[in-house]
Amino acid sequence: SGHEEPPRTRLMEEFRTVKTRRWELPDLQGHVVEFSRDQEGSRLIQRKLEGPQCSDAEKDLVFNEVYKEALGLMTDVFGNYVIQKLFEHGLPRHRKLLAGVLKGNVLALTLQTYGCRVIQKALEVIDEEDQNMVAGELNGHVLRCVLDQNGNHVIQKCIERIPPQHVTFIVHSFTGNVQNLAVHAYGCRVIQRILEYCEDHHEVISPILDEILENVHTLVRDQYGNYVVQHVLINGKPPYQAAIIERLRTDCFELAQHKFASNVVEKIFQYGNPADREQILADLLRANPDGTSALQVMMKDQYANYVVQKIIDLADDSQRRVIFDHIRPHIASLRRYTYGKHIISRIEKFNAMPKSPN
Repeated sequence: SGHEEPPRTRLMEEFRTVKTRRWELPDLQGHVVEFSRDQEGSRLIQRKLEGPQCSDAEKDLVFNEVYKEALGLMTDVFGNYVIQKLFEHGLPRHRKLLAGVLKGNVLALTLQTYGCRVIQKALEVIDEEDQNMVAGELNGHVLRCVLDQNGNHVIQKCIERIPPQHVTFIVHSFTGNVQNLAVHAYGCRVIQRILEYCEDHHEVISPILDEILENVHTLVRDQYGNYVVQHVLINGKPPYQAAIIERLRTDCFELAQHKFASNVVEKIFQYGNPADREQILADLLRANPDGTSALQVMMKDQYANYVVQKIIDLADDSQRRVIFDHIRPHIASLRRYTYGKHIISRIEKFNAMPKSPN
């Protein structure tokens, strides 16, 4: 392996072999870094630091030894946890000095398996000035971080913890790229965080929402993009919910039979206004020239049958009566289909329920 383990000191040998001794932080004097790099040693230090009895003097002891090696410990499999605990439970000046260690190293740490956890923890506890320093070092590298398995968590944490006006650079990096990012495993998460935390800053997120709208037909059919569209339907402001529903409403039949888009159709019915529901239901119940309806096809489809179940659940009493009247002639044929059976049990559930008073 690339780095040779330094030989264990006598204290570490004792720690590993003598299980009866009760260890306290002062016992580790001169050995804190060595213990931080050891799995059990790191756990001991973490436990002591977060304990209510831990004195400022003990925190100082740990900090003073760790500080010189802080950068190396941040990317260490066990050491990173000690640094995180110092950020969380250390004294204010410990936090300030550790934030200073981040300076000039933010991008490298963000892209590293353990370093990215330290940056996330730091963002939760450091002051606004240091938060802005961290964000500033990521400026110009946003897309690289978003597409990275470690970095995307840091970008999400920036959005969650830093006031929107200081992370507009993240949003600007997305402009023009929303479709590509929304269909990416990590990108779709970051977009949802932006929509969530910047929702009251219309000028910040409206370009992103506009791009989601422009590409909504592609996004609903994508394994990740469909979550972004669902997010706007569930949490978005009414004009954007309405715009999505307007664009997709006439395609509900076709989308309901699609593995990913069917989830969006359920949300359209759930979050649409009463007029939307009426219109969708009318479209699905309308007879085709051959006498069948969209709803009949949907009941037998592996994905659309879940949409029908959801519609039955969400419909009002009069709509539900219309649906049941529509389905009743087909009960016998439904029993022959795996998915049709789901619908029958749904109907039986409602028929067994007392009618809600009209």
